[in-house]
Amino acid sequence: MSDSAPPTAAEAAILARIDAKAMIDRTIRWSAVNSGSRNLAGLAAMADALTPLLAAFGPVARVAPSAASAVDATGTAVPLVHGDNLHLTVRADAPVRVLLTGHMDTVFAADHPFQATRWIDAATLNGPGVADMKGGIAVMMAALAAVEASPFAERIGYEVVINSDEEVSSPGSAGLLQEAARRCHLGLTYEPALPDGTLAGARGGSGNFSATVRGRAAHAGREPEKGRNAVVAAADFALRLSRLARAGCTVNPAKIDGGGPNNIVPDTAVLRFNVRPATLSDQAYAEAGIAASVAAIVTAHDVGITLDGSFARPPKPLDANQRRAFDLVAACGAALGTPIAWRDTGGVCDGNNLAATGLAVVDTMGVRGGAIHSADEFVRVDSFGERAALSALVLMRVAQHGFVRS
Repeated sequence: MSDSAPPTAAEAAILARIDAKAMIDRTIRWSAVNSGSRNLAGLAAMADALTPLLAAFGPVARVAPSAASAVDATGTAVPLVHGDNLHLTVRADAPVRVLLTGHMDTVFAADHPFQATRWIDAATLNGPGVADMKGGIAVMMAALAAVEASPFAERIGYEVVINSDEEVSSPGSAGLLQEAARRCHLGLTYEPALPDGTLAGARGGSGNFSATVRGRAAHAGREPEKGRNAVVAAADFALRLSRLARAGCTVNPAKIDGGGPNNIVPDTAVLRFNVRPATLSDQAYAEAGIAASVAAIVTAHDVGITLDGSFARPPKPLDANQRRAFDLVAACGAALGTPIAWRDTGGVCDGNNLAATGLAVVDTMGVRGGAIHSADEFVRVDSFGERAALSALVLMRVAQHGFVRS
């Protein structure tokens, strides 16, 4: 049977059990819990809410985050604390295994004014995380419940990782995600699709960096020549970085911290910048350009530079391996009468990191929505049933036909 064939009687019976209202109600309840990436209490509350629901499928581990740090305005590394992550494993010995991932954190801090849901109209719900991605987690759980009720359940195993720090590049959960990805054959991540259902195809990468410039303080009037101005060096570095930008690679010098009284040559500055390469070759170009710029600034200004950060999200090209996963999802969409299209995007997510392990992954399996990361975030409520059915059929077809990791 082709993956694009209409659902069989057994599949249709399972799909008919999907309860869209229950997903909407869950999403509204979860949206009321502020779980900004730095709100540890809110993240713990979300983990508490999700754990018993995941436990209905199998044993759930609450995994502490890996250690992480960031550079402050003085150039000092300070620890960052993240919330716990949830990890579920079901039928680890099954012949085919799927990794399903989502994140419980949002971009809205505890003191952000956007805290409540409201109905824009009968078809559109506005609220923090309703699309990105509490609605996606609701879809994931509904699809898993459908599969567990199907006659195909014993043929498929899966792991679920719901992390607490995706919106800040997953520093505390990257290892957990990568380890799970290496054990599985196919990945599904529940970021929102576009309002019309279009999926993200190729994704560029993203790297965030902090460059601490150490100069030498001196009296700005009496003997400025003895100083080494860290702010000037950081500004020169920012200009050099901006000139690295080209088609396929954006460079954004975002902030300079440093300086003090007007009569002191500043000895410390911290430049923060973001780089977004479209491909791995663009990433290599950016890495070489950054290194060359550091060397040039050190020589030109007689300063020291310490560079912190990395390309935490590597580029995710839509290569032949990734195309296999998209083709499967598109075929299942056709089987349900739901056309599936995709387009390239500059946005990044955990799908970038999963794909970097060699896993074929479709990372916009969540609800249809838009205006994410803003107070206008919305979800199309008719997409809950639609997208849960799509995921459930993908999983049932994988259980029946398999999916080989290339």
